Amino acid sequence: MKPFQLHSTIRFCCTLLLVAALFFLHACQTHTEPQAPGYDYFPLEAGSYRIYDVTEQRFALNGTPTTQTYQLREVTTDSQTDPANGTAFRIERYRRANEQASWQPDSVSSVRLSDDQLLRTENNVVYLKLVFPLTDQLQWNGNAYNTLGEDNYQLRHTGKSFNILNQTFPQTATVIQQNDSTLVNQDKRLEVYARNVGLIYREKVQLQFCSSTPSCVGKAQIDYGIRYYMRLRSYGKL
Repeated sequence: MKPFQLHSTIRFCCTLLLVAALFFLHACQTHTEPQAPGYDYFPLEAGSYRIYDVTEQRFALNGTPTTQTYQLREVTTDSQTDPANGTAFRIERYRRANEQASWQPDSVSSVRLSDDQLLRTENNVVYLKLVFPLTDQLQWNGNAYNTLGEDNYQLRHTGKSFNILNQTFPQTATVIQQNDSTLVNQDKRLEVYARNVGLIYREKVQLQFCSSTPSCVGKAQIDYGIRYYMRLRSYGKL
C-alpha cells in the first residue's frame, strides 16, 4: 500500500472512531434524566382544569349546624413571566350546586412557581404551599409571605399512594398544615397533591368545643367552627 493510501485509511478510521465516540456520548446524555424536584405535583398548563366535590359543615353558637354539598371547578388560564419572581398562572374558580347545574364564577387566585417554591395568592393573601425538592419530613412556614403569623407546614408520605372517590393515585405528597387537638379546640388542616395531577384532597377542621362549664369540658361538644372537605372528582384539559 502506498504511503498516501495508508495515511488516508488511518484518517478515515480515526474519523469513524471519533463519530462513534460522539454518538455514544450523546446517547448517554440523552438517556440520563435529571431528578425531577417535584414540579409535576402541581402541573401548571393553560386550559387544564380540576373538578372537586365539596362538603362543608358549619357550626354556630346556639344555632343549628348546616351542611352544604357543591362542586368547584378550577381552571388554569393565562400566565405571566417575571424574571425576578418566576411565572404566575391565573386560576379561575367556578361553583355549582350539583352536576346538573350551570357553573357560576366564584373567585380568582394566582399560583406562582419560582425555583424552589410554589406560592398561591387567595383573597390577596400569599401562602407558601410547596417547597422543592419535595422531601419527606421537610418543614416550612406557610405564612412566610403574609402577616398572619407563623404556621409551620410539614411534608409527609411523599411518593405514597392515596385513594379518593374510587380513584387511586400512585404517587402523592401530603402537606400537614396543622394537626392539633385539645380539650377546648381542634385545628386540623391538610392538603394532598398527586403527581401529574395537582391538588386532589383538602381537609380543614377548625372547631371550638364547649368550655363554659365543667360538665361539658372534654366531651367534644361543639360550640362553633367548620368542617370542610374537598375531593377531586375529575380533571383534564378544556
